[in-house]
Amino acid sequence: MKLTHANDATGGRLQIGIPGRLRIGMHGRLRWNPHAERQFNRADPDNRLVAAELERRWEAALLELRQAEETLAQRKTPKANEPLGVPHDLRAKVIALGNRLPALWDNPATRRDHRKALLRCLIEKVVMRRCARDKAEVRIVWRGGATTELVVTLPVNAVAALQRHKEMVERICALARDGAYDDEIARVLTQEGHHSPWEANKVLPITVRRIRLKHRLKAKHRTRWPAVAGHLTVTQLANRLGVPVKWIDVQLKRGSILTTREASGRFLFPDNTIALQAIRSLRNHRLAKIDLREDHHEK
Repeated sequence: MKLTHANDATGGRLQIGIPGRLRIGMHGRLRWNPHAERQFNRADPDNRLVAAELERRWEAALLELRQAEETLAQRKTPKANEPLGVPHDLRAKVIALGNRLPALWDNPATRRDHRKALLRCLIEKVVMRRCARDKAEVRIVWRGGATTELVVTLPVNAVAALQRHKEMVERICALARDGAYDDEIARVLTQEGHHSPWEANKVLPITVRRIRLKHRLKAKHRTRWPAVAGHLTVTQLANRLGVPVKWIDVQLKRGSILTTREASGRFLFPDNTIALQAIRSLRNHRLAKIDLREDHHEK
């Protein structure tokens, strides 16, 4: 008895070389011709010789069927020690390459098309189901049969399309009323898990500004440079002494006031009684020049 492949109209079925007795059905299962069983059932019990011969033929047919089923099962199931067609040296190279995949992926020299080709080799299929307007459940089926499930954020075209847009708007209005700047509000909302419509994981200051202006909330005025403890800027000094800002600028250009100047070009004046009194004296023409860098003044 032998097994052969037949390329017939059903798609190349596996056939058993026992004509007339065993067949393989459409689903790949063995079936046998029940002619021997019918002959045995119809035999006259009084004719024992004929019945015995028919019984022997029936048992032989059953044995033949069982052997064919075992042979077919062995053909479909590979042996444990049977090689799968991959040489050992090639298998070792594939395993070594797998250990280098993270470094290859993070390498700046790896182009985007190379990364896509690598993913196509590793991924069998991707199934995505949209669970919200800005969320989707993704199931990745890898070539080896392993799966990965995750939830990803999708871009939307408006703040109202965000899942938590009402909460975000209320939070922006509350922080704006407390005097927070737009970039500070954006940073706080990002830490709380919000995001802008076209961003996946952060809130942009422009999003905060648009929502704030829509609710007619003004932002607190922000100076160009951050404040420095123990020092006054030109504007702050003018407000403190009640003198024009232009007069201070003229004194700085003439060299009548010498003070600390930052690399950005901003002038800083010591915020103490001695420095303020010296500037008042200069204003009243009692002093011709003052040097605030060394905390002294001279006529």
